Amino acid sequence: MKHERPGIELSGQPLGFAEMVRIGSGKVALSASAAGLARVEHARSIVEDAIASGVPVYGSTTGVGAMKDVEWSNDELEAFNLGLVRAHHFGTGTPFSCAVVRNAMAIRINTALTGQVGCTPELIEAYMRLLDADLIPLVRRTGSIGCADIGLMGQIGAVLTGVGEAVYRGKRMQAAEAFQAAGLEPIKMAPRDSLASLSVNAVSFAAAGEATRNAAASIRVLLATGMMASGALGASRDPWKAVRHVGTAREALIGSWLCNASEAWNWPVATHVQDPLSLRMVAQVFGAVIENLLSTGHKILAATGRSDDNPVVVEGRVMTSGGSLPLDVTILLESAALCMAHAARNAFNRCVILGNGQRRDLPVNLVPPGRIATGFGPIIKLAGEIFSRVLSMSNPVSAQSLVVAAGLEDEAAFLPLVIERFERQMRALRRLAALEALLSAQAIDILGDEPQGVAKMIYDLVRSHAAFYTIDRPLSAEVEAIEEELGSDAFISKLIGEVPIASFDDFFALGSLERIEERLASEPMVL
Repeated sequence: MKHERPGIELSGQPLGFAEMVRIGSGKVALSASAAGLARVEHARSIVEDAIASGVPVYGSTTGVGAMKDVEWSNDELEAFNLGLVRAHHFGTGTPFSCAVVRNAMAIRINTALTGQVGCTPELIEAYMRLLDADLIPLVRRTGSIGCADIGLMGQIGAVLTGVGEAVYRGKRMQAAEAFQAAGLEPIKMAPRDSLASLSVNAVSFAAAGEATRNAAASIRVLLATGMMASGALGASRDPWKAVRHVGTAREALIGSWLCNASEAWNWPVATHVQDPLSLRMVAQVFGAVIENLLSTGHKILAATGRSDDNPVVVEGRVMTSGGSLPLDVTILLESAALCMAHAARNAFNRCVILGNGQRRDLPVNLVPPGRIATGFGPIIKLAGEIFSRVLSMSNPVSAQSLVVAAGLEDEAAFLPLVIERFERQMRALRRLAALEALLSAQAIDILGDEPQGVAKMIYDLVRSHAAFYTIDRPLSAEVEAIEEELGSDAFISKLIGEVPIASFDDFFALGSLERIEERLASEPMVL
């Protein structure tokens, strides 16, 4: 009997990666908890009491930024709040995926359910209606300095009022057209709702979650190709066994995985004493990387369950807040970018060793004996370019100076830019893994090795796209095809099924949506 998972109830508690994958797919129903909605109503009553008593409420009865001291009369509030959200529809460039935008809306709902925002229940209901109809605002990705995603969230808020663009049933269209097709009506922005719909980092947190999960998948693949290359080069497994006893917990975890994943492949050891560091220290490099990714992932998830609004409702009052600066997430993500450079260098070094003819009597450039060819020498330059590309995007940008709004806003984290650079690193790492796999398969065939387990799985994938190299030929399309399949959810699921790293794989909900659903169906429900 097939077990059906229920929908996801948002309650103000942090989300998990499995929940974000399911929400992003658009295939799960969302609801808001009764307790969360009660907190929303209580916070709203505090905001309304403050407004009624004549207390200025930033962004509700006053302007924002450099216009913070401008107060609006009751007759002007409706026009101001409508104009405020539409004025912040200024993002440009390539749109985020619908999965990221769905998660951004869910995060906005979830953080409002903490009862610290002061928006109306009607705003929560408006987000819910869009998600239920799968009417997804189009959010262009350039428009946030990383101190509340005003130019990004503003595109979602503007659609709530009936302007901007949206994706409905897979088609991009004007918001008004999408509302008509879905049988929905735009909303009027009440005081506080307008600022609450745009002045949070929900898009960045959703995008950071997706990027970090993709990074985890890329690292899983690069670790596997690193093990395959190590086998082709005849590395000693002793350093991997040793690290289980003398390394950090994460290093020991990686050492155990390397031993388990290579156990079925009895490759000839080609060293008497010491292997190159790129072979001996795979566990140390990847141990540090996954330690950082786990820390980053936990920090991102924590952000999905806290209000980063300004103002906030706490201690029975409406208070100004500096919580819109996502510096904690940004700094960890920047350190993750540095970790990616270390992983890329580790893989690049192995690619060089594979091609230089100094291990196991492999021929230079992996040209088979007796063949007239240039071989894989030129493509090692691609590996170097990829490493340099990853390295060039590892320098931090969050501390650069910026002054806007007449000097009132002089702090920023540049989280969207950090995410974009991180995403570019991930694309480069997947290509580097494909190149390492291609070189390893060539070496394996020259040596007559018979890889097993994970290495055979990668070897078979490579050979399905690229034949044994005997005569010079174009390699671009082959590398790209290997890259695409190595990075697919189907392959990640297969890799996890072969030799899992449960504490890592399950935390990031790696693999296909079907695998995630199957795992959740087999676990007891925790509410």
